[in-house]
Amino acid sequence: MAALSSAETCIKYVLFTFNFIIWLAGTGVLAVALWLRFDKRTEGLFQAQDSPTAFYTGVYILIVAGALMMVVGFLGCCGAIRESPFMLGLFFFFLLLIFAAEVAAGIWGLSNKDKIVDELKSFYKETYNNYETTKQDALKETLRAIQFSLQCCGITGTVFNAAQDTCPKKEGLQVLITTSCPAAIDDLFNSKLHIIGGVGIGIGVIMIFGMIFSMLLCCAIKRTRDIV
Repeated sequence: MAALSSAETCIKYVLFTFNFIIWLAGTGVLAVALWLRFDKRTEGLFQAQDSPTAFYTGVYILIVAGALMMVVGFLGCCGAIRESPFMLGLFFFFLLLIFAAEVAAGIWGLSNKDKIVDELKSFYKETYNNYETTKQDALKETLRAIQFSLQCCGITGTVFNAAQDTCPKKEGLQVLITTSCPAAIDDLFNSKLHIIGGVGIGIGVIMIFGMIFSMLLCCAIKRTRDIV
């Protein structure tokens, strides 16, 4: 059995490193999702009859995505380091499925952008109003997560509101400059849409290179094993 060439060996270790990073990222995503699912402060959102579907649907999607990233990363790492065509083939198959799902999700998201924005704003307003009435800790943590990620505060953007304790802390004159969360959601999907698209394209390009490298390495391994 012949050995891999220097270029093929380089591809082998590049693919291993790439998939090790994917595995670590998947572990992080899964850990965060499981924390959101089972943390005492947020588990009430999954048990209440009127619990927000957008929140727990997102958490379950994160759990599936994290687990899938771990599986893909494991297959890629083991397939590269053990020079296993079978594992590399499975890695290629899963990566192709994820790539197809990303393209489909991107097309669906662009065609339903206005609907998504309206639903997100409605979800935020409903959560805000429910927290204003009940002061539940689970709703408080949900508001805090949304407002810190978007750097916004409240429905109207006023300095003083019912959810002020969940807003990002500001100092000096910045206290007077507050962005409402509905406006921040609009800004995220309109003015920053090109950034979201660029990130998605970048991830897609990385996946394409991952598939190309896996097939190159798989063919090289089969070639070396055919040579006696």
